[in-house]
Amino acid sequence: QLQLVESGGGLVQPGGSLRLSCAASGFTLDFYAIGWFRQAPGKEREGVSCFSNSGRSTKYADSVKGRFTMSRDNAKNTVYLQMNSLKPGDTAVYYCAFCDAATMTGFGSWGQGTQVTVSS
Repeated sequence: QLQLVESGGGLVQPGGSLRLSCAASGFTLDFYAIGWFRQAPGKEREGVSCFSNSGRSTKYADSVKGRFTMSRDNAKNTVYLQMNSLKPGDTAVYYCAFCDAATMTGFGSWGQGTQVTVSS
């Protein structure tokens, strides 16, 4: 069974950092384009970052460029999202999923996500 499980969220002050993890089971992550998505209260889910289908590059939403970095550890079958200089506007539930980098849309099953709250 293909599964992606997010973790690492929490409460952080503006300007702080968090690292989210997305652990895969049932398949090998490095063969697939995986992305991070988020959904804030009252808003639609939006794409945050996505590995290209070739795996050679990463696409980021304009709102997080220069602050967020996506990486993967193939040995651990895990994808990470390092989030720096966090802003209150980054508050959302964060999900990882299969990703179409061209459109920054996710597909497949969605997990529980991990809550990120940026507040003083």
